[in-house]
Order: sequence, then C-alpha cells, then structure tokens
Amino acid sequence: MKIHEYQAKEILRKYNVPVPNGKVAYTVDEAVAVAKEIGGKIRVVKAQIHAGGRGLGGGVKVVKGLTEVRKYAKQILGMNLITHQTGPEGTIVKRLLVEQGVNIEKEFYVGITLDRASSKNTVMVSTEGGMEIEKVAAESPEKIIKESVDPSVGLQAYQARALAFGLGLEGIQFKNAVKFLLSLYKAFYETDASIAEINPLVVTKEGDVMALDAKMNFDDNAMFKHKDIFAYRDLDEEDPLEIEASKYNLNYIKLDGNVGCMVNGAGLAMATMDIIKLAGGDPANFLDVGGSANKETVAAGFKIILTDPKVKAILINIFGGIVRCDRVAQGVIDAVNQEKVTIPIIVRLDGTNAEEAQVLLNKSKMNFEVAATLKDAAEKVTAVLAK
Repeated sequence: MKIHEYQAKEILRKYNVPVPNGKVAYTVDEAVAVAKEIGGKIRVVKAQIHAGGRGLGGGVKVVKGLTEVRKYAKQILGMNLITHQTGPEGTIVKRLLVEQGVNIEKEFYVGITLDRASSKNTVMVSTEGGMEIEKVAAESPEKIIKESVDPSVGLQAYQARALAFGLGLEGIQFKNAVKFLLSLYKAFYETDASIAEINPLVVTKEGDVMALDAKMNFDDNAMFKHKDIFAYRDLDEEDPLEIEASKYNLNYIKLDGNVGCMVNGAGLAMATMDIIKLAGGDPANFLDVGGSANKETVAAGFKIILTDPKVKAILINIFGGIVRCDRVAQGVIDAVNQEKVTIPIIVRLDGTNAEEAQVLLNKSKMNFEVAATLKDAAEKVTAVLAK
C-alpha cells in the first residue's frame, strides 16, 4: 500500500525522525492559511500524488510570500501532473503539502527495504541525493553504501555510524545523522513498511539532519495490525480495476496489451506473461486469482478483465496443487455463462484432476480451446488474435 508524502512525514514525526514543519491543504485558501501558520520567508508548495518526479513535472515550487503561495497553489491544485512514474496519462492533483523552507547545505539519499538475496532488511545511503537510486546503482554503484540488518537485533548503532561516516559527515551533523538513521529504521520496522525512502535527506547549515522528502510503502498483509496507517489509503490514486480486484482478494495490474491473463500464483502469472510475449502476443494484465480459485473468484476475474476494451482474447492458466482443476473448470464454465463472454478463451489446466477438467471443458460446447502445455496455450492465444 502506498501513501502520500505528507502522510509518511506524519508517521516519521511519531518516531522522532526530523522533517520540515508543514501541513496538507485541499484548497488554495487552506494552503495560504498553512503558510501563515508555519511562518518564515520561504515556503515550499508540493503536489501530493503517488508518484516521484513531481518537481520536474512542475508540481513542486519554492515560493516567497503569501502571494506566491496562493499563485502556485492555484496553479498546482487540479493540474494533470505528468511524471516518469505516472505515465503519459498523468494524475490529477487533489491535495498539496505546504512546508517551511530549509537552509540546505548538502543532499543525500537514504533507503530501507528488504534485500531478497540475503533475506534481510538493508539500509542504503548515498552521497547522490536527489537522484534516482536506480540510476546511481547503474552508473556509480560504488557511491551506494549498504548495511544488512540482523532481524533478531535490528539496526545497531555501529552500523548507523558506519553509514553516517560513509556520507562524509562530521561533528554535530554526524551525531544527528546517526540518530536519524536509528529512528528511521525503527519507523520502518514497527510499521511493517516494505520501503522507506528519503530522497533527499538534507543537512542544513545549522547542522540539522532531516527528511526533505519521504516515501513509504507498506505490506498489505500487515495492515490489519495498523488500522491508523490503512486509513491513509487514497483510492483516488489507485486504478479502479485494482480496487475492484482487491475486494475479491485478487491481485490485478493493468498493462497495455490485448491478451487477458487469469492465473493462480504470482510466479506462474509472470511466467505466463513472459511466454505470451515470446509467442508474439502482448499481455493486457497481471491477474493472480490465488491458490484457491473458485467460481466466485473466476467470475470476478472475468468481469475485471473484460472491463478493459483492449482485451481480444483470454488465456487461463491454472496449476492445480491444492485446488482441483475440475472445480476450476466448472467455475470457468459457470463464469463464462454468467458474464456472457464472447471473445476466444484458451484454457490450460494442469495438476490435480486435470484430465477430468479437460473432459468438462470439451463437453461444455463453449468457445474454449484447451491447451496441453503453457507453450501450446501461448501459441493458441496469439493464433486466434492473428485471424
């Protein structure tokens, strides 16, 4: 689950992670009122959307005086902000963060996430603040310093000191950076975050270390423990089809192709999309119906896939481990009748009761093509599209 920058900073404040003084505003008048409240000669008006690159897209403005606050708040609110992460369609800005300006001396990068290779949370820092960490990793990997965290003890002070030293900090800046890193890790760990990214982390000329920007994502499976964080969910920032899919515990991500995919298991779904591409097709979505696919989930999957007008054929790829293929097959037949599916459907079922499932599909006299293998399924779905 993603949240806005201002929400991430509200969480960080609770863990004593220094952030600039600021508040969210939903109207131009609210933005001016916040600017008056926080005071100072310099303020920053920032668009709040679930995407990076806002500054390059015109969504972040450093302003002087209340007149400029009003001017840029009016300009940014309601704008269709296009960044490298929103795609060409952009996102409408519906809220702003108005913050105090800070006296920046240096900018750095800090990120925390799970390193799947080591199965440990990893804290990364870099002197290249303000840049995308992927670009730094590709062009200057030596500028990224990492510390793997033992899950039984958490981030240790000596590790935080090593990271701060790696950034070249000294004196009060060094001490404040160590405190910052320890507090940030505590916030990351205790909220079940999947990522905490501060870019840039700034050191002010007064020696303060603070998060000028903040990004936090969270493990959906842990949100039952964090009702306060789950309340931050902004449905306006999510794809309507992804919201609908979540109601049925389906994992759906819309893509740009024309082959609708319905698969059980995330790994199998990725493999299915890969082999469709290899066969010359183009997947229209990632859709994982989970390990317990049944009539209800299959019907919901069809409904969601068919909402996309680009879909011209559907490939169903189910591996029956715990789930029985014949039950899935009956669910597919019932769902096709229920949703009145008219486009071609290629079905590949393998595993428990796969032979019984093929008999059911063949007897249904519906617009199914049954595939024996995944390669066969991919070739058949691209073939029907070529007709």
